[in-house]
Amino acid sequence: MELELNTVQQIIEIVGEDNVLTNLEERICYSYDGTFQRGIPELVVFPANTQEVAEIVKLANKEKFPVFPRGAGTGLSGGSIPMSSGVALVLTRMNKIKEINSEDMLAVLEPGVITGHFNQEVEKLGLYYPPDPASLKTCTMGGNIAENAGGPRAFKYGVTKDYVLGLEVVTPQGEIMHTGGRTVKNVTGYDLTRLLTGSEGTLGIITEITVRLLPKPKEIRTALVIFDKLEDAASSVTAIIRNGVIPATLELMDQIAIKCVENFNHLGLPLDAEAVLLIEVDGGKNQVEEDIISIEEICQNHHCRKIHIASLAEEREKLWKARRAVSSAIVQLKPTKISEDATVPRSKIPEMVKRLREIASKYNLHIPVFGHAGDGNLHPNILADKNNKEEMERVQKAVDEIFHAALELRGTLSGEHGIGIMKKPYLQWELGEVGIEYLRAIKRAVDPNNILNPGKVF
Repeated sequence: MELELNTVQQIIEIVGEDNVLTNLEERICYSYDGTFQRGIPELVVFPANTQEVAEIVKLANKEKFPVFPRGAGTGLSGGSIPMSSGVALVLTRMNKIKEINSEDMLAVLEPGVITGHFNQEVEKLGLYYPPDPASLKTCTMGGNIAENAGGPRAFKYGVTKDYVLGLEVVTPQGEIMHTGGRTVKNVTGYDLTRLLTGSEGTLGIITEITVRLLPKPKEIRTALVIFDKLEDAASSVTAIIRNGVIPATLELMDQIAIKCVENFNHLGLPLDAEAVLLIEVDGGKNQVEEDIISIEEICQNHHCRKIHIASLAEEREKLWKARRAVSSAIVQLKPTKISEDATVPRSKIPEMVKRLREIASKYNLHIPVFGHAGDGNLHPNILADKNNKEEMERVQKAVDEIFHAALELRGTLSGEHGIGIMKKPYLQWELGEVGIEYLRAIKRAVDPNNILNPGKVF
């Protein structure tokens, strides 16, 4: 549907003319995220506060136009892409850190705050916010909560939902609601905070966030472990966990990823290795030393070639630079990247790695495997050319088999990227018709006009 001129004028009156984009060239900049999907909004709007968000949503219900909440557009499921024109509601102007409270170990902030910036501000006070998605230098906290983002540290510390204490939310009908609060324990009514965390902008627009914080770890050590066999690396992951060692991060990169990163950044990675593990431990000094010794012994017992231990911040950052570069580096092989995050139980990591290699061979595709091996979130990325019809048909078959394999191993379609539009055809495989209808019933109850982010999840 097209927005009427009167409706556009009312939106301009709410947020100001400088905060509305109407030119096609400008609107195209808000038509995509980290996927290859596209959808051009009819209008791009930048509200400054909760009240402006509420007024726009109320107007949307009155005039029946869709609203697509958006942060920095770094998502990997198509969750913020406009599906039917409408308004892209970009929350990046709402970027204030309102409070960091060392006594209550919490922070209050707006959704447009950049995650990496928030981490830095918290750490200046000796505190710690563990969720660290790969895009933390550009992604926003509101987007992290909408997608329930994870990151490498999720293995030890959990994902975003484990840190959200309370939310201020504009409901799909334009009302302002508060959920949760400032206490760690809260069992008052249904857990609306958890329901909204990971709801992908379909049940409400997050306008203020309260998160809990932790003390900053006293000691950190990082190990780069090189393997001649990918299977040995995968087996080492399960052995480390089985032996009671819980690293802060336990990341895997296969040979394709290694070669792409080395060509991209020239960091001295071993091009002949089939895999490397990037393992970080943190905590008290004695515990860190004990964990590193255990990890060395376990990896040596699983035929690793070499272990490099980094304790200085500069050395650790060099190792992490390699891991963070993977997503950008692998597109050297093919221009289109389909980023999947099917996740399996930790004990099934070796089997899932084996299945992924078989699928890549069967369909003659590049499928580099990298990601959060510690929690089974392996991030197989399929590299292709979306303009090659025959290749994309093979890609579709490979995606089907990846999801089948994950669910057969009692895993899930998505560990942290969300469903969006990329995975919604597969949702019934995991939830069944009864589960999907339950989701639909919730959506219909709170958003009868289907205003917020229509066309997503189911």
